[in-house]
Amino acid sequence: MKINSLSLISIVSVLTCASAANAGVVADFYVGGMVGVGGQTLFAEHKNETDPSQVFGAVLGMDLPIFRFEGEYDYLHSSDLDTNAAMVNLYAKLPSTVVLPYIGGGIGMVFGGDHTITDAGVSTEYKIDSTAAYQAMLGATIDVLKLPLKFDIEGRIMYAPDIYKVEATNTSPDLLEYGIRAKARFIF
Repeated sequence: MKINSLSLISIVSVLTCASAANAGVVADFYVGGMVGVGGQTLFAEHKNETDPSQVFGAVLGMDLPIFRFEGEYDYLHSSDLDTNAAMVNLYAKLPSTVVLPYIGGGIGMVFGGDHTITDAGVSTEYKIDSTAAYQAMLGATIDVLKLPLKFDIEGRIMYAPDIYKVEATNTSPDLLEYGIRAKARFIF
């Protein structure tokens, strides 16, 4: 047997063993990033305010055959409100081949940032309190075969009550963030 044939048999054996070892893995771990656009509405006692918004975020998670668990950080930005959100999400995946639909929910908190209100040329800045936040998602995953990448497109809505207190009143606006997000996940 020539040395080239022996080398070829060795390489094929190693690749076969490596793929067989990876085939038994039940969970995929991933890291990713996301961008999104949508709207942001603040509900106050006598006034509602809606602005377009952008979202930038990062995720770290575990993908199982039926469920997906994920930790998420988001930076939420609109013309007069900037804040952060940290969420823990659970997704239920519907079986499919290339495009995988899913539904999900999350719980976490909104923290840091500020809301600037300009009235008659006078600007007032309110600091965002740390408060609970809840969200729901509906989307689809596009699985890029042979690559360790997955792409998600989803509609999402997040609610955070009483994000700050207006001084000298009992008013505490609620935040409703909604929109579309695109997420890229790298499987490792």
